[in-house]
Amino acid sequence: MTKGKAYLVGAGPGDPGLLTLKGRDVLGLADVVIYDYLANEAFLEYAPPHAERIYVGKKGGDHTMTQEAINRLLVEKARDRVVVRLKGGDPFVFGRGGEEAQELAAAGIDFEVVPGVTAAVAVPAYAGIPLSHRDYASSMAFITGHERADGAPPEGKEGIDWGKLSSGIGTLVFFMGVKNLPEIASRLMEHGRSPQTPVAVIRWGTTPQQRTVTGTLADIVDKVREAALKPPAVIVVGDVVRLRDSLNWFETKPLFGKTVLVTRAREQASDFRKALEERGARCVEFPTIAVTPPASWEPLDAALASLDRYDWLIFTSVNGVRFFMDRLWAAGRDVRALAGIRLAAIGPKTAESLERWGLRLDVVPHEYRAESLLDALGEEAVRGRRFLLPRAAQARDVLPQTLRRWGADVDVVPAYETVPAAKGADGVAAMLEQGEIHVVTFTASSTVRFFVQALADRNVPKLLEKTVVACIGPITADTARSLGIHPAVVADEYTIPGLVRALCALL
Repeated sequence: MTKGKAYLVGAGPGDPGLLTLKGRDVLGLADVVIYDYLANEAFLEYAPPHAERIYVGKKGGDHTMTQEAINRLLVEKARDRVVVRLKGGDPFVFGRGGEEAQELAAAGIDFEVVPGVTAAVAVPAYAGIPLSHRDYASSMAFITGHERADGAPPEGKEGIDWGKLSSGIGTLVFFMGVKNLPEIASRLMEHGRSPQTPVAVIRWGTTPQQRTVTGTLADIVDKVREAALKPPAVIVVGDVVRLRDSLNWFETKPLFGKTVLVTRAREQASDFRKALEERGARCVEFPTIAVTPPASWEPLDAALASLDRYDWLIFTSVNGVRFFMDRLWAAGRDVRALAGIRLAAIGPKTAESLERWGLRLDVVPHEYRAESLLDALGEEAVRGRRFLLPRAAQARDVLPQTLRRWGADVDVVPAYETVPAAKGADGVAAMLEQGEIHVVTFTASSTVRFFVQALADRNVPKLLEKTVVACIGPITADTARSLGIHPAVVADEYTIPGLVRALCALL
């Protein structure tokens, strides 16, 4: 029997980018992932498909498992498998990782600890609050906010020395102390901390849902109550909180606090999502399309077999390039087969994908649509030439029709298909109805059509009345309007970066 092993991995405070490289690598080894409420579920994508995923989250009053049951599960699974115990923040900073490590050691199971970025440091940083500063604080303390309200220590444990905390430490960081905030503020003031000491309470720190309430020990309880701020939150007490006014970098991002629905195909959504998240948005993926091979390869194979007949090869998308090149390679050929053929591409990403194959483009129009390509080619240069267009099985006909009208011989062959792929439509509809989605993005006409199709049992235009609809360009916007959807944003540059810029300008 293979000997098992357990990794106690700190997942960081919430921002997926704060997972350590070692944490990511260890997840790739996992047979079992046991994860917490505060461990971002996006990290589960780093685990192998076969890995068992077990949620054992605990939040105030709602425990999926007791700690004792988690300990038993961890030992049981790690006897003969590789287990990753994914914990929010750092496993050894109020994460009960020490207790879990003790259980593993007692059972004779090999284990490693992979430290994580603790919320004590990261959450204040994302709120613009350094824990130390030579003008404000030269010491800090991390304290659990779960102490009993009467201040009595748990049996066999040392309690909080409020006197020393109040007078001897510059910056205090309390974990999970929202429910006990009145007691925390009261005891600090009772033991000598000035009522005017600045305080920040930060909920869901490092994520797009981050909310920060500031005040003083004297008024923070009332301010948090008025803001209806709930756990999970970190409390920072000390003069360093004053620096937030000038150092608040995260909550001032242009799309901070906005939830954006991304309808692009999943395999193409990553760059778009990354660009939105870098600007502070929370992204919800709802891919309405999937890109698949065409129903038959025969038309494309026939064209590939007679490439020397063509004067021009026009690509209208990255997907067209990918499937064309894959099929060319499958036929035992490579880019040398394109010698003597002039190349045109619509859009910089399409051009870049061709350039990665070592190909130079003859024409890339300034505007990224068929009409601009036609303007760049010109009627006189087209007449009598033979064109090959490998593209989606369903696409606009303006390009091939105009080329033929100008006297060109045009072969349009399906290189791929876009098909409906939307899952979770009920959840998305509920979020829209409750006003939880601020922006819906469409990056192609097909994403609009399949979005409407996925929500066909609802009045989609009405559902989107209070939501910003953003389209990548005028063609997509026209499709939306034809379906009763009115875009508030249409990018001037018909690219993902252009769409992101347009959103930032409006919001």
